[in-house]
Amino acid sequence: MRSAEWRVLVADDEPAARRGVRQLLAAFPSFEVVGECRDGAEVLDALDRLTPDVVFLDVQMPGLGGFDVIRRRTPDRMPTVVFLTAYDQFALTAFEAQALDYLVKPVTEARFAATMKRLARQLRGGTDRPEQDRAIVVTTSRGALVVPLREIDWIEAADNYARIWTAGRSYLLRESLGTLEERIGASGFVRAHRRALVRLEAVQRLTTTEAGDAVAVLTSNARIPVSRRRRAAFAAALRKRA
Repeated sequence: MRSAEWRVLVADDEPAARRGVRQLLAAFPSFEVVGECRDGAEVLDALDRLTPDVVFLDVQMPGLGGFDVIRRRTPDRMPTVVFLTAYDQFALTAFEAQALDYLVKPVTEARFAATMKRLARQLRGGTDRPEQDRAIVVTTSRGALVVPLREIDWIEAADNYARIWTAGRSYLLRESLGTLEERIGASGFVRAHRRALVRLEAVQRLTTTEAGDAVAVLTSNARIPVSRRRRAAFAAALRKRA
């Protein structure tokens, strides 16, 4: 039998949750569970004793929680972290703690498989970026919401904010469009005009109005004007994508 490449520590105060992670990991023979922990104190001990490559870390545990563990250990001395929690409001803090991913329980097999694919790429020294670079975290009345870049249609400037449009809904982010463009431009977002960023994969076609103005028609049916100044670059980016 082929030996596992990477060692995994599972930390959760609920035995059923630890068992669930073990069951999901069974489909990935490159990963071996070398230990389980019920609280943060056990995690700190196990990190030195078992030297895992990955820790699936619950946010809320008796005594020391997941964030407490990282603060005491420091992010630079942590293995790759995948947070587990029953709540979504800790997503922003998790990404600030340099976690690879943030899984909300119960975790589906498909969601877990996506995490494992990214995890394997990172551990092999690949170029897969951390989750926070492939998603935007916005604050809503119900807490933090993680919006994957692939689900964003376009983004518009709104005074000192940026308004993110996804699946017919919009969310405000306290960040300028220029700063946001620097952060996600390499992920396929291009300026359509001074106040709009468009995800190229969301563009269905580029049309011209009777007045000669260019308009990007998105798969969501949104119509985003493309300024004359940016038309050539926008069209070139679309052709390169195709």
